[in-house]
Amino acid sequence: MSQGIYKVPQAKNEPVRSYAKNSPERIALLQAIKELKSQSIDVPMIIGGKEIRTENKIRLAPPHEHKHTLGHASKGNAQHVSDAIDAALKAKDKWAAMHWEQRMAIFMKAGELLRTKYRNTILAATMLAQSKNVFQAEIDAACELIDFLNFNVEFATEIYNEQPYSPEGMWNRLEYRALEGFVLAVTPFNFTAIAGNLPMSAAMMGNTVVWKCANSQIYSAHFLMKLFIEAGIPDGVINLVFSGGKEVGEICFAHADFAGVHFTGSTGVFQSMWSSIGTNITKYKTYPRIVGETGGKDFVFAHPSSDVHAFSTALIRGAFEYQGQKCSAASRAYCPTSLWETVKSNIARDLGEIKMGTVEDTSNFVNAVIDETSFDNIVNYIEMTKKSFDAEIIFGGGYDKSVGYFVEPTIILAKTPKFTTMCEEIFGPVLTIFVYEDAKWRETLKIVDETSPYALTGAVFAQCRYAIEDMTEILKNAAGNFYINDKPTGAVVGQQPFGGARASGTNDKAGSKLNLLRWVSVRTIKETFNPPVDYKYPFLEN
Repeated sequence: MSQGIYKVPQAKNEPVRSYAKNSPERIALLQAIKELKSQSIDVPMIIGGKEIRTENKIRLAPPHEHKHTLGHASKGNAQHVSDAIDAALKAKDKWAAMHWEQRMAIFMKAGELLRTKYRNTILAATMLAQSKNVFQAEIDAACELIDFLNFNVEFATEIYNEQPYSPEGMWNRLEYRALEGFVLAVTPFNFTAIAGNLPMSAAMMGNTVVWKCANSQIYSAHFLMKLFIEAGIPDGVINLVFSGGKEVGEICFAHADFAGVHFTGSTGVFQSMWSSIGTNITKYKTYPRIVGETGGKDFVFAHPSSDVHAFSTALIRGAFEYQGQKCSAASRAYCPTSLWETVKSNIARDLGEIKMGTVEDTSNFVNAVIDETSFDNIVNYIEMTKKSFDAEIIFGGGYDKSVGYFVEPTIILAKTPKFTTMCEEIFGPVLTIFVYEDAKWRETLKIVDETSPYALTGAVFAQCRYAIEDMTEILKNAAGNFYINDKPTGAVVGQQPFGGARASGTNDKAGSKLNLLRWVSVRTIKETFNPPVDYKYPFLEN
């Protein structure tokens, strides 16, 4: 077999399609939505390359039209989790031993298939099952996931190329081994790209994976598995199960071959996972890698010198795109008194134009929240605010779940910077604003830093460069992704690696090689060409 030091194609960010009126891509996507909606599909688990079905079914429905059925998925049990672990371990040695360029070729092919053959299908699935409008689906399920596939290949080759210095007479090498055991990937509903990246990034580095996706993301996960299989993922490398989270955790975290978890979800669940792993630490062959991206209470802060129109736009887009169901969504804002009346006027104008409804009407900016549990939680915060003397709802506040789980874009004006909705994660289309006295902007920045346990994303606005420098320094630990004169959402793979610290996660930066390094165990190899043959050193001579 011929050998070579291969150079992979240079990664480039996938262009975002416009889906303008009467454009070919818009016509094709709407047709794909129509076709998927006309079917009711049977979704199996995939374990060891085999389709596994059960009599216990999970009904799949669009959040914006919850009486419509997209299909049914086979609910798994504890045995299916054990079977997935066995399949992953069985596939492990052969997959880890595969030449790295052969592994990379599979994921590059997956990226190309998603860019072409699978694009409309996965976009349509994401729009229907996760209630995303066409633009939000495009930047997530198409562009970001394509970028993850292509950039991760480039990052992996950079890692393999990082080698130590070798003095005369020896050769020092670093070998990037897959972890010993299996990796558990637990993925959320809100980003199809994350659902694809978490199992894929670990697998790319030679690991085999048990993948547990959120029930509300099963529909699009089904098509992701089809994509991976067609791209050439061998049986057992990625095993998709629909068992309960408790079953998955209890079995995986108690297994001697558990090697790591790649997680995106709530802070509470992640902390519970960490606790279970700690309890079982003596059972493992090796210390597991714990990688997680969790909650956020993301801020937008305006200095008195800010461009008021840019700040207003950042609030609307940052808070209400995808119904605020992004861990990076703008959830709390701080506005100086001198700008407030203009900001309020701009917001009133924009919210007066924004439409809410089904994803099939591409003129809708806002769609439904993911499910009834989320709907009820958001409504509780809205109703609590209506009864409070410390805040008032100045825009929105309406909701209806008769047809879909619709909550109006809602803005709360808080009289105190520590009002409940300024502090607690809501994960919905609710933005709370506190108006501060212009002269107290530095004092207010300290409140921004101390208000929330999270540190995921944050944005500051100013035209004064001294103020920008001060804000960047004072808030240096408040956000893992920090934006200057831009909204706190929309991180791009290869440009703004994503992740936060504090209660927001381990800050291992998805979309960079820092994340991939977590899925390898490094072996140093030193080879000496002329080894000594006598134990004596010169200092021993009299």
